[in-house]
Amino acid sequence: MIKYKLNCKNCKRIFDSWFSSSKEYEKLKKMQLINCNFCNSLKIDKSIMSPRILSNNDTKQQIPTKKLTEVKSKIKEFQRYINKNFEYVGDSFSYEARSIHYGNKKFKKGIYGKASSKDIKELKEEGIETTVIPWVKDNEN
Repeated sequence: MIKYKLNCKNCKRIFDSWFSSSKEYEKLKKMQLINCNFCNSLKIDKSIMSPRILSNNDTKQQIPTKKLTEVKSKIKEFQRYINKNFEYVGDSFSYEARSIHYGNKKFKKGIYGKASSKDIKELKEEGIETTVIPWVKDNEN
């Protein structure tokens, strides 16, 4: 979402409006679907908006950042455990889970990998227990 300060060329009033993206604003403007809240004019322009810059003294922002760091640390710790104790099967997770469940294959360790939400739903419908966990890539901050 993006918030723009809009200027009416007709009545000279200024008002704010939210858009899903800058492209959405341009699309609506081109289709003449943006009008003044006060005089209903279609002669609207957006003005330059300054971004909100957070200072280091903003304690409200520091708390969520600290919590986020703690959560990421716990997730990475959990990931290290999974990497050490389970076998990674990548994109073939659904296939391998079914093979284990129906007795066609055995693994010395449990498995983990990638599966779409549709695949996970189908596995659960077949009575194959799965768990979705958050995963933080090593190159993410």
